[in-house]
Amino acid sequence: MPFTVSPAPYSHQSYTISEIMRQVLYALIPAILLIFIFYGWGIFWQLLLTCTAALVTEVVMLHLRKRPIKAFVSDNSALLSACLLAVAIPPLAPWWISVLGISFALIFAKHLYGGLGYNSFNPTMVGYAMLLISFPVEMTQWQVADANGTVFYAGFMESFQIIFNNLQVDGLSGATTLDVMKNHLNESWMLSEIVQLPGFGLVGGQEQEWISLALLLGGIWLVYRKIIGWQIPVALLGSLFVIASLFHVLYLDSMPSPLFHLFSGATMLGAFFIATDPITAATSNRGKLYYAAGIGLLIYIIRSWGGYPDGVAFAVLLMNMAVPTLDYYTQPPVFGAENRD
Repeated sequence: MPFTVSPAPYSHQSYTISEIMRQVLYALIPAILLIFIFYGWGIFWQLLLTCTAALVTEVVMLHLRKRPIKAFVSDNSALLSACLLAVAIPPLAPWWISVLGISFALIFAKHLYGGLGYNSFNPTMVGYAMLLISFPVEMTQWQVADANGTVFYAGFMESFQIIFNNLQVDGLSGATTLDVMKNHLNESWMLSEIVQLPGFGLVGGQEQEWISLALLLGGIWLVYRKIIGWQIPVALLGSLFVIASLFHVLYLDSMPSPLFHLFSGATMLGAFFIATDPITAATSNRGKLYYAAGIGLLIYIIRSWGGYPDGVAFAVLLMNMAVPTLDYYTQPPVFGAENRD
């Protein structure tokens, strides 16, 4: 009997886990296309690397665990984790970053817990967090805009040489806008000066704001198809917007606007594609609101006062730890339970 999930409590539909994963993959396509348009062929190689490594790791672990390989590989969960990681890491990151990240994610955050449905932490975020802690330079080097605002675009073979042969591209890659914002604010720059630097767009990073918009539209489509519920995205984005608005009003020229936080970094990816993971998120409607609001709050705290420019991965993992407690205190009462033996 196939494993089925009713993603939205108000939905009368029931999806197999493979159908859910496939629909989420479809929703990622617009953002992947924009990454390709803005940054070049690096995303193609990263997807090839993560998907290949994910399938190999999945098959090996299923064999070692004596589980039916075809049935579990066909659920598309490993491919989804691979694509999410590929979208999250810099397009020109060395090949071993992708392979190490997805292999670590599937082995230590999925199979060692017993496989899909038993893991307590989001595998993609475990792999991403491990890479960010271990290799901070490689994980924060995105293509940057020059003085004219033109972003370095890596062609097919050029991106291959950079990723697989460690071809140096000094001056063509650098810190993200979140990192630039954080570093310059720590150096007492005024916010109005920072947003005039190359690479900044209307509300966030020049390219990142468009990629975030594509992720937002893909996420709305998932909510419309009732693949995910509205509670987690709305609570996460809402709490982040509220706390960022409060500090922006209080410290107008030293705290970025709420729109900057919403359309920079991995906010939209986290809100619609990561935090909504039905295995590691809270299950009750009220619990989902608390869970997602906590993620939004932690993202702001880490970005503003933590040691990393973006805090989505750490925020999700911290709230994953709180899920059992949230579920315990937010599940609706079972009527008649007090009369049972």
